[in-house]
Amino acid sequence: MSNSKDAVRKILDAVRADKRTSLTAPEGKVVCDAYGIPVPKEGVAKSAAEAARIASDMGFPVVMKIVSPDILHKTEAGGVVVGVKSAADAEKSYETILANARKYKADAKIEGIQVQQMLGGGTEVIVGSITDGSFGKLVAFGLGGVLVEILKDITFRLAPA
Repeated sequence: MSNSKDAVRKILDAVRADKRTSLTAPEGKVVCDAYGIPVPKEGVAKSAAEAARIASDMGFPVVMKIVSPDILHKTEAGGVVVGVKSAADAEKSYETILANARKYKADAKIEGIQVQQMLGGGTEVIVGSITDGSFGKLVAFGLGGVLVEILKDITFRLAPA
């Protein structure tokens, strides 16, 4: 677990050095893995062919999402395709997401396209943290995915000491 926590520290240091306030999904997965929080299988593709290979290896259906520290609201940017059912669809979705992301924010740093196992059932959630000037460290929790933007159903609580 020590090596895992070192990996988390390395990611957090890099994010801070980049003057970012949010992790990308693959960075968040490293944190979850380090602390034993189960997440769906995933990989990051740098080409349409790689997206098809990752999806085929993982099994269909999959979800594909833009990976960019400059695009936090992926759905708004056209950066999410749900229910990809074949290698050909994965290749097409890769190109579509990339084109949408470039149209949304031409100068965005794009690290790739996340190919993620699509799970049925359950509830998608968002978990985060902030440092508030008045209250200090806070933990954020709410409905995730597109619902976080639509419903804005998120709550903040004091982090455990």
